Amino acid sequence: MTTFAELGLAPDILRALDEMGYATPTPIQAQVIPLALHGGDILGAAQTGTGKTAAFALPLIQRLLPFANTSTSPAKHPIRALILTPTRELAIQVEESIQAYTRHVPLRSLVVYGGVNINTQIPILKTGVEILVATPGRLLDHVQNKTLLLNQVNTLVLDEADRMLDMGFMPDLKRIVALLPAQRVNMMFSATFPEEIRKLADSILNSPTFIEVARNETAVTVTQVVHPVQQERKRQLLAHLIRSRDLNQVLVFTGTKLGCNRLSNELNKAGIHADAIHGDKTQQERIKALDAFKAGSIRVLVATDVAARGIDIEALPFVVNYDLPHNAEDYVHRIGRTGRAGASGEAISLVSEMETRYLKDIEKLIGRSIDVVIVPGFEPGAADVPAYESHPPRQRERNGRAERPARGPAGARPATPRDALFDAPYEPRDSARLDSTPAPAHPLPRKKQVAALFRSPVKSDTPG
Repeated sequence: MTTFAELGLAPDILRALDEMGYATPTPIQAQVIPLALHGGDILGAAQTGTGKTAAFALPLIQRLLPFANTSTSPAKHPIRALILTPTRELAIQVEESIQAYTRHVPLRSLVVYGGVNINTQIPILKTGVEILVATPGRLLDHVQNKTLLLNQVNTLVLDEADRMLDMGFMPDLKRIVALLPAQRVNMMFSATFPEEIRKLADSILNSPTFIEVARNETAVTVTQVVHPVQQERKRQLLAHLIRSRDLNQVLVFTGTKLGCNRLSNELNKAGIHADAIHGDKTQQERIKALDAFKAGSIRVLVATDVAARGIDIEALPFVVNYDLPHNAEDYVHRIGRTGRAGASGEAISLVSEMETRYLKDIEKLIGRSIDVVIVPGFEPGAADVPAYESHPPRQRERNGRAERPARGPAGARPATPRDALFDAPYEPRDSARLDSTPAPAHPLPRKKQVAALFRSPVKSDTPG
């Protein structure tokens, strides 16, 4: 088995890796590091959780060792390596890793991103840094304010280039690249390669070596399961799973910022400590929520895809797809937050009937079927829970006094207590297939198998 020492890394870097408990390189590290040490351009197909940060950061640091010195003169510390990321969270995570790798090396690093006062970043820039991690927008703010120079950059790294494309950063990237010296080493990493990314690579990279590792595959250490459920009962099922299984450190993905806030609020009302991160949150709010989640002071972190980029939590046990992503590749990104570096994890997807087509796309992409488990008490064909069991009925004003909506015949309340939704027993995973529902006598296409669960002959006794 290859070791980091065999890759040709310097003793001071190896010492830091040993202190961090890094024993052997991941596949992408083993392939990228030797090539990057020799200064060639690299185009890497790598998704979250493969170890790509160390893959580009370690050789980058080693190539800067000749410039390492303890001089306090800013002129001795120009920006020599620029790492661009699509989100603030990822930028912070990358720079934290670089600080750990350089603990025994006199190289300076800094992260700059939007959402915070730019004036707090300027004094550190003036002291000089060799490695700068940045989001494109804030980097251009500094360029416009003439608070940094990029004329001595010898290494450019574009991390998660496909996400930069999705977020509309392509014009900013072109402006930034135009400011850099023509002679430099370039490394670009992307989980997917649409035509725009290939064009960007052609315009930036010089005869790159293409390296592909575990593209669109899910870690074998991650248990994946689908719970079919009516859309309106998802929130109750999520709360039930968390309570009945005593789940902690649960990262939950929603499709929208509004849904992210709403779910977080509802979980807190149900007595489950949760917080939310999304694009409308300030950077301070996002950092506070993430730190609280890592420390275990909050049980559930609800996030959108963009806000969750860069979240790296050691041994994160649970990822929940509350809303199934419309893009199958986002599913791979999401569940890649768990099961890292050989650790075990569980990816739970709550799938409504309208989402079965997205499930089909996901299974096609990852090349396998995901186990379908029906949670007792939440069978898709069962009677819907009345709306007021989840939300108190809104009062209407009529002739100057409040009036409650009707509750069926004689205003009677249906006999489905809300607490019962959270107390149904959960069947633990003890085999490849968890539910006791027999397989259909005749095989159905996968999409129809799951969709059929929503057409159970269970009838509702609720007046309607």
